[in-house]
Amino acid sequence: MATNTKRKESMADRVYEALKDDIFEFRLIPGDKFSEGDVGTRLNASRTPVREALYRLQREGFVEVLFRSGWQVKPFDFQQVEELYDLRITLERAAMHKICQQPELPQTVRTLTAIWNPDHPSERAVGSTVRALDESFHCDLVAAAGNREMSRIHREITDRLRIIRRLDFTRDDRIDATYREHAEILEALRAGHAVEAADRLTSHIRISQKAVREITMEKIREAAEVHKKL
Repeated sequence: MATNTKRKESMADRVYEALKDDIFEFRLIPGDKFSEGDVGTRLNASRTPVREALYRLQREGFVEVLFRSGWQVKPFDFQQVEELYDLRITLERAAMHKICQQPELPQTVRTLTAIWNPDHPSERAVGSTVRALDESFHCDLVAAAGNREMSRIHREITDRLRIIRRLDFTRDDRIDATYREHAEILEALRAGHAVEAADRLTSHIRISQKAVREITMEKIREAAEVHKKL
């Protein structure tokens, strides 16, 4: 019995990862509809793990169930994304001020400075590594402010924005900008200039927000064209 349960969980995980990858890579685009049977046939999985995977993706906001007509990749709600970015900025600006109010500079700032000020461009991270480092940069700074509830809410926002934010690292110019802007934010923090750090951070996030929206629309258009030809 335990072995069967573990096998089902493993299959559900595999289906979940495959579908999430399809969504992230725009093989399934916002608005695409499909059935549990479609997924099961394509991934050679039975109904139970497919349903478990889909419910997990539903909880995370990637898909939605349609009354009597299967499932749908959840369309991007750009208004909701805008609101999440606004909330994220509010929290991160507050964190800048809290960090600068501390009697000593948190070790986190020193650690991040070493990461985002490499001695040579060849030492920079690439691909999924730079995405993970960027996410850690923002989460670690909020955590360094010392407010656990602020950090918890910020991580929830980060989780919800991950699907769109990851696109900011598909272009070299955006990676270059991220390194430069992160270094400037950290420089202001080390100098104890809370307002400057908060303003630099806000500008950095807004520029990234604009870039990922443009990239998202471009990816959706490209994927839609491919779908038409199939």
